Parts: sequence; C-alpha cells; structure tokens
Amino acid sequence: MLRKKAAVRSLDALSADVSEVSGPEGVAGRFVRPTTPEELAGWLAANQIEIAREAMIDGHAAPFEYLVHTFFEGRLSPRGHKTLENSPADCVVWANRGGGKTYLGAVATMLDMVFKPGIEIRVLGGSLEQSKRMYAHLRRLFDPAVRPQLAELISGKITEKRLALVNGSEVELLAQSQTSVRGTRVQKLRCDEVDLFDPLVWEAAQLTTRSKRCGEVEVVGSVECLSTMHESHGVMYDLVSEARRGSRALFRWGVADVLETCPASRACEGCALWSDCKGRAKGRSGSSAGHVRIDDAIAAKRRVALNVWEAEMLCRRPRRTGAVVPEFDAAEHIFQDDLALRGAPGTWLVGMDPGLRVSVIVWGLLDEQGTLHIVDERVGEDVIARENIQAMQAGLAREEVEAWPKPKWVAVDPAALQRSDQTGTCVYKLLGEAGFKVKAPRFSVRHGLEQLRARLRPASGDKPRLFIHARCQRLIESLARYRYETGSDQPRKGDGFDHAVDALRYLVMALDSVHKTTGRWT
Repeated sequence: MLRKKAAVRSLDALSADVSEVSGPEGVAGRFVRPTTPEELAGWLAANQIEIAREAMIDGHAAPFEYLVHTFFEGRLSPRGHKTLENSPADCVVWANRGGGKTYLGAVATMLDMVFKPGIEIRVLGGSLEQSKRMYAHLRRLFDPAVRPQLAELISGKITEKRLALVNGSEVELLAQSQTSVRGTRVQKLRCDEVDLFDPLVWEAAQLTTRSKRCGEVEVVGSVECLSTMHESHGVMYDLVSEARRGSRALFRWGVADVLETCPASRACEGCALWSDCKGRAKGRSGSSAGHVRIDDAIAAKRRVALNVWEAEMLCRRPRRTGAVVPEFDAAEHIFQDDLALRGAPGTWLVGMDPGLRVSVIVWGLLDEQGTLHIVDERVGEDVIARENIQAMQAGLAREEVEAWPKPKWVAVDPAALQRSDQTGTCVYKLLGEAGFKVKAPRFSVRHGLEQLRARLRPASGDKPRLFIHARCQRLIESLARYRYETGSDQPRKGDGFDHAVDALRYLVMALDSVHKTTGRWT
C-alpha cells in the first residue's frame, strides 16, 4: 500500500508545474518534464545518468544529441532551443562497438515511459539476446537501490519481456520474426543492431508505428535504428544512405567521441590512439567526456586489423569483406568539381552495359596523363536501346548538366553484337548507325576487374588513375556494394550492383587491355 501511494504521488508530480516543485532533490523535482536540452541534461545528471554532450570529431554527433532528438520528437535542435520544422522523427544511430548505443536506447525508453504517459514502445534486436541486453539496461535504470523514485513508478511485476508503469506506459521485447513484428502497433519501435536483421523482418517493421497523444506530448510514430555498420551490403548501409538523403535523422559517433578525459600525465607521443584522437581527449570537460576507458580502446585497437578498426570503432566506412572492388574508397576516388575538365585536353570515352532490365552508361575523360575521370552516368530501368542511344547523341544533357563532348568510342558488352530476341535489334549496329565507333572487348570478367582495380590502386604505389564525380551515385554505390557470392569467386548477380560496374569495366578493358595475339591495344 505504501508503495502504491508513493507511486501515485510521483504520478501527480509528472504534471506538476515547474514553479511548484520542491527542488532537484525532491521526488517532485525528479519528475518535472524537461522542456529544453539543458533541462534534460540536468534531469539525467540528477538521476546519476551521465551522457557525453560534445563530439570530438568534426561532423560527428554526441550521444546526447540522439536523446534530445527522440525525447523532443525531432522538434528541438540539440544545440540551443531552436524549433525544427519538417524534421524526420525516424532516426539512425551509427556508432562504434561499445559506443553506448544499447544503453542509450534504454535511457531513451525510460525517458519516454516516465514523461509520456500511455506510450507504447517495442524493442527489436538483431536477435532476442540483443533485445534482452537493452532490456537489462532498462531494468537497471529502474533499480530501487539506485533510483527509488523511478522504481516507485513500476506497475505490477516486471517480466522477462515486459515492463509497465502506473501511468500506462509500457515496453515489450519483440522476437526477430515477421509474425512478431506484423502484429505490432505502437508509438516507437527501437531496433538494436539492425545490421543483423533479416531484411524481410526489417521491411515488416516499417509498418508498426502510429502517432498518439501521451499526456502533454504529441508522440510521433517512429522507428529508431541503433547499430554498428558491419558490411557495405547490409541493412545499415541502406539506412545511412537514406538518412544522408534526408528521410531519417542521422547521429554518428566513433570511439574517439566517447573516450574518457585523458589525464595530463599520459603522453600523446607514441600513443596508439594518436591518429584517431590527436590529443583532443586531453582536458575534456565532464559534460563532453565519454565512458570508454583509454586503456581499453588501446587494447582493442592492438587486437584487430586496420579495416576492422575503421569500420567497427571509428565508423568511417563499412568493412569490404567479400567486396569485388575493395580498392574503391569514396574519400579518395570521388571528386566534386568538373568545370576544368570540360575544356581540358584529352579523350572522351563511354562505357555501356545495355542490359534488358537495367542499362547503364558511364561518360568519362581520359586526360593527357592517362587518368580517367568518370563525369556522368545514365541509369535506365526497362529502357529500350534506342532511348539510351538518343540520350548519348545528346551528350546526356539535361536540365542541371550541359551536354558532354562526343566520345571517341563506346565500349560495350560483347553480347551487344548479337540480335536481341525480345527487340529484334542489335545494339552494336544501332550505335554504329547513330555515328558512334564501338568497341566490344572480349576478355574475362576477372581480367576486366583486375584492370579496374589497378586503376583505383596501382601496385606501384602511384596515385590512382581513376576518379568518379559525385553525381554518379549509382556507380559509386555499386562500386561500394558489389560483392562475391558467398563461398564463390563469382561476382553476385541479381541485386543490381553489377550493371554500373560492368559499364565501367567495359570502358577500362577497351582502354587498358592488350590483345593476346596481336599485342595491340583494343
């Protein structure tokens, strides 16, 4: 009975006006809903929950920014009191292993349940075990030995999969199955380690949320994704790409952003973390310091390869395990400015994959130093060959891009020499009739890929001889995601990432390959 009365008193305090509370240490003071990021940070600190508030790496976010986004339903800027308009409620947290994602998801869930009466939340992990980890953090946040006022809000018995509060809020774990997900209609779905999700389960999860007024808060139905990005062909890669296009909010941090304050006594010279930290962990204030111990980070870095460290701990790029073109690096091979190329001396060339379902054209300039710059692309879905050829005759001109100079030749798949059973036409012949010189290099796929990879990263250690303009989004994504079939040395077909690479491969083969018998360039 005493516990029930205490819970009722706490519930009354939920709607108390700030001017009526007894102070930060009183029960009422602990349950006044924060209305600014500063008040939220103060409430968390008063309840012994410390979250890093400042990122250390330019372009990254601090973990606290995610909490601000989800607590204020995407309507409030993490830095300052600016109200956001048309900000997506759905969000993606891309963070390092051990970066606090699962714990933060639990903190966000606790805040929602306490301050948004009647909210329904579901936790879906890459596995049930992963879901249980977030749930374990949540249960500890309501530990009566640490936070007795929060524990007083619990309604009934906490089960292995469900926790409810007396204000009607509840959270429940979901199994990683379509059956479990499809029957769900809640305000928030928190997905932990989405890179481990079954794509079909992930697809079903997109239709699980609905908005609802919870107390004084209009809660927006949203899906939140928290994960490390393991591979370039996983669910998380797609989500980050969507977020960068603006459909989801993106919060990204790595191990450097959540390091503890580095003591002055520790020397930077010779430190294994210098390339990641560059001394910035020195003198970090309490509000900006993270939870990862420096010794732990150093030990972890010494145990793994550089590509694993960069993917799993720095969140720079996904691992390229099984990648067909692992030499491709967006940071190194993508360029933005092409104005100087338009009038530059050199040879204009085109590569074309005239597929029946998907066709791709890539347009490039070979400069006088032998470096190839791919400046544009055209991707067609179920487009007939004549339409592609007409676009080529127009130099791929469109509203935002001027026509490119006519190419010296067009490199195509040797299959283009054959008459299509579906259309009755021969692409090779159509190109010739349109005034294009055509090359159809007859070399193996492996040979062409070796030529392509050699341009991206020459064995000599020289600078790359192949660059791609940022507008060529399909080619860039395909180079990053094109991979081998599991357990095979054959590139994977059917997911759409082969076509653009094939178009580029034909171009490079026609440019760089020497005929086996004549010794002449093709």
